[in-house]
Amino acid sequence: MENIKLKIVQHRHILWWELKFKYHQVIVNTLKNLPYGDRMWSVDRQAWLVRYDNYDFESLSAQFAGVAIFERQLDGRAVGGQLLPDATEEHLRCLSRYERWLRQKRYSENTIRTYVDALNVFFRYFVERPLDNLSTEDLVQFNHDYILKHKYSASYQNQVINAIKLYYRQFSHSSMEVEEIQRPRRAHRLPHVLSAEEITRILKAPRNLKHRCMLQLIYGCGLRRGELLKLRATDLDFNRKVLWVRGGKGQKDRMVPLAAKLMSLVREYQELYPTTNWLFEGQKAGEAYDERSLQSVFKQACARAGVQKEATLHWLRHSYATHLLEAGTDLRYIQVLLGHKSSKTTELYTWVTKPAFDRLVSPIEQLDL
Repeated sequence: MENIKLKIVQHRHILWWELKFKYHQVIVNTLKNLPYGDRMWSVDRQAWLVRYDNYDFESLSAQFAGVAIFERQLDGRAVGGQLLPDATEEHLRCLSRYERWLRQKRYSENTIRTYVDALNVFFRYFVERPLDNLSTEDLVQFNHDYILKHKYSASYQNQVINAIKLYYRQFSHSSMEVEEIQRPRRAHRLPHVLSAEEITRILKAPRNLKHRCMLQLIYGCGLRRGELLKLRATDLDFNRKVLWVRGGKGQKDRMVPLAAKLMSLVREYQELYPTTNWLFEGQKAGEAYDERSLQSVFKQACARAGVQKEATLHWLRHSYATHLLEAGTDLRYIQVLLGHKSSKTTELYTWVTKPAFDRLVSPIEQLDL
């Protein structure tokens, strides 16, 4: 049997079992048979990760019985040097109830996972304390001694506050003064945009038709990554030349124009890749294409296109909005196409449009230098 080096690590604020081994197809298949949310491949760590909260050493070993033997290493230290204790049974029951409530309220799967994970970290930090005894001062301590000390982002801090406020508002009668909890100051960053020439090179770069089709749909329709992967063939109306985005961010539907070039490309793709469920499926029939694999497709396309910027997949959506604005499209219409709740979000694109800068003349041009 094969050997697997096993240790506990913290990744994205969550504890995981890290599994490292020489490539072995049976081990990989065993991992892929675990529920999707319980395992992931980490490009950064070059290792498979399995949720520590969902598998103790015995249950994990049972999954690989007859396949591999674990060579357990010293438990890894968390990022920032702090490895939090395990959640208690009381914590797990509360987290489970919280998760069921979020799902009943129809929060998105990403939001549910983010909130439950954030609350789990908070509970484990105060593992010796009854949950109903925690106060606003304890949250201030947690923020100072855990989040700020380890230099976690303001975005993560905000996620923790959102999760805690929602939990204590709904389920607890503690001295936690929910309305007094202060949020961190928000950073106002401008969207990253690629030029039309860079976009052209990236979208033409993939040799694989499926990859080319996915990237072109994201840019050509201004889609989020998750929106693309949730598309079904019935969401494309070739007669009306539109694409339906079902259950986008905030559980909102919207309709966007489908360009003739995209319709032709999608038809070609569907002839070569017939699917049974999702428009873009993974290696297993009926299973949606993996988000991280899609990000990898984009990174490879950037490399082949010679784009040196540290671009992410979401830059395609930013570029779609900016290029529409540069072409004279009304800002309100762009807001509808992107599915933005607030016009202030869409207005950020006015600060990165090229024509706006071309009209500006620096005062240095007036100097006789």
